[in-house]
Amino acid sequence: MIGFMVNDQLRLRVDKFVVPEAVHQQFVEKMKYLQQTLRRLPGCKSANVLSKTEGAGEYNVITLVEWENEAAIADAFSVMQQKFAEEKFDPKEFTRALGVKADLGFYKIV
Repeated sequence: MIGFMVNDQLRLRVDKFVVPEAVHQQFVEKMKYLQQTLRRLPGCKSANVLSKTEGAGEYNVITLVEWENEAAIADAFSVMQQKFAEEKFDPKEFTRALGVKADLGFYKIV
């Protein structure tokens, strides 16, 4: 299964990005669009894009999605793959073309 169990209900997807300033707005707008899509899916408790305002570290954009369960994650994966195909959007190519460095993963509260 995809992800890690936080409790009996909740899973967290945290994706961190190093986004060059020249493409920051373009990248954030695309992430906001994708998060809006995720918010409408069953089992999505929240989906947000965070942009760093101050502090050390290289990551300056984060997306955070909270899921109710593994089934919701699997369903969302299928929906998003179909959406990407319909829109001819390749997330890996998009980030590569913009020079964005990504660190993607599922997390649990410890």
